Amino acid sequence: MKKFFSAVAVSAALTTPVYAQDLDRGYSSYEAGDYATALQEWRPLAEQGRASAQFNLGVMYYGGKGVPQDYKEAAKWYRKSAEQGDAGAQLNLGLMYDDGKGVPQDYKEAANWYLKSAEQGHAYAQFLLGLMYYDGEGVPQDYKEAANWYLKSAEQGDAGAQLNLGLMYHNGKGVPQDYKEAASWYIKSAEQGHATAQNNLGVIFGKGQGVLQDNLVAHMWYNISSANGSELGGENRDKLAKEMPPQDISKAQAMARACMGSNYQSCGD
Repeated sequence: MKKFFSAVAVSAALTTPVYAQDLDRGYSSYEAGDYATALQEWRPLAEQGRASAQFNLGVMYYGGKGVPQDYKEAAKWYRKSAEQGDAGAQLNLGLMYDDGKGVPQDYKEAANWYLKSAEQGHAYAQFLLGLMYYDGEGVPQDYKEAANWYLKSAEQGDAGAQLNLGLMYHNGKGVPQDYKEAASWYIKSAEQGHATAQNNLGVIFGKGQGVLQDNLVAHMWYNISSANGSELGGENRDKLAKEMPPQDISKAQAMARACMGSNYQSCGD
C-alpha cells in the first residue's frame, strides 16, 4: 500500500489567527497575496515565540511565499512551533522528515512527530501514522495499530483513511475480514470523490462481496472512477462491459451521470 499523499498541501494549512491584530492582519495579507506585509506582521510575533506565527513562517519558507524557498528554514520554524504543541506544525515537520526536505530523511523522527499531532486529533496525521504502521516505516510493522489509526482518521472524514480501512477489512489485515464493513468504508471514501475507493466499490458490487451483486452498479462505479482519473477503473469498466447487454450499459452510464451530478448523493441506491 502506497501513501495516498506524498506531501500535504502545506500552504493550505495556515493557522487561523487567535492572538492579536498583528496576526490577523498578517493572515488577511497572506490570503490577499500580499506576502511582504504578512511577513512583516508575522516575523516579530514568531521571534517573540508565538507558535501560530512560527508555523505560518514555516509555511512561507516552505512555499517560497514572500521569501526565497528554503526547506531548512521552514523546518526550523515548524520545529519551534511544534515544540510548543502546534498540531499542524508537528504534522508538517513530520512530513519534512518523511520526505527528507530541510532535514535528513528519518522515518522514526517522522513517526514521532506524526504521533504528537495524531494524539491531538489531527486527522491527516492519524492517517499518516496508520501508513507508517502498515508499512513498518519508523515503527514496527503492526496492522492492528495501523487499523486503529486509520479508524480515528476515517471517523473524522479523511477519504484516504476510509479507503485504507476498507482495504484492511477487505483483506482481513489488522481486523477480521468483513466485506460488509469494507463496503461501508469504501462508500464513505467514494462519496468524497476518491477514485480508488470508487474502483473498489465496482469490484465488490461485481463480485457481490458484502453487498448484493449488481453489474449495473459495478459499471457505474468503475465509470465514475475512470472519470476521476483511475486507469484501473476504466480497464475494469471496459472488461465488465463485454459481459453486459447494450441496454444495461446505457442504463449504467445514466446512473453514473446521475451519481456525479448529485455530488454522490444519488448513486443507484
